[in-house]
Amino acid sequence: MKVFRLFILILLMASSSMVGSKCVAQTIRDANHHNIGRISPNGTVRDGDSRPLGFFDRDGVIRNKGNKQVGLIKGLQIYNNDNERIGYILTDGTVRDGESRVLGNIDKSGKIYDANKRIIGYAQGVRYEWIACYFFFHFFD
Repeated sequence: MKVFRLFILILLMASSSMVGSKCVAQTIRDANHHNIGRISPNGTVRDGDSRPLGFFDRDGVIRNKGNKQVGLIKGLQIYNNDNERIGYILTDGTVRDGESRVLGNIDKSGKIYDANKRIIGYAQGVRYEWIACYFFFHFFD
């Protein structure tokens, strides 16, 4: 009976580690479904070859790979280092620049559209403001 319990415990631990590893980072893909990067739940941004590009701090600061601040997120609003609002995201996923021009849209399934409603990428399970910083405001180019 003890051997059986140990076996069940090992199975549970193995399955939880497999599920946990799938939740580590979300893949960012271009319009052709090619892997172009990853964003982990803690905000680390990597390119398609897993090299660090930057990260999002918990307090909303956006940093490049050299740890230099390049922007700031306050709610669904995005600011540059001069504290000028360069864009924002509406609750329906519409991304606008600082002058309210539509840049594109992020739908609930993770599809990213440009202003002409063409798909430019995919990022399922990634926070909208992080997707906008990556695709529309190019903080990690």
